[in-house]
Amino acid sequence: MYGWLWRRLPGNTVVRLLTATVLVAVAAAVLWYGVFPLLEPLVTLDEVTVTR
Repeated sequence: MYGWLWRRLPGNTVVRLLTATVLVAVAAAVLWYGVFPLLEPLVTLDEVTVTR
């Protein structure tokens, strides 16, 4: 998959690297600010089941 994506990116190696970095940053931002806040109510991280 990464090879396919790398071959599809336009430009030389430097431009491809910058484009790939921007794509990763955009994907991370969408997950961080869009997907994770929607999933937070479904995940119960504050409920502890281990007792002493």
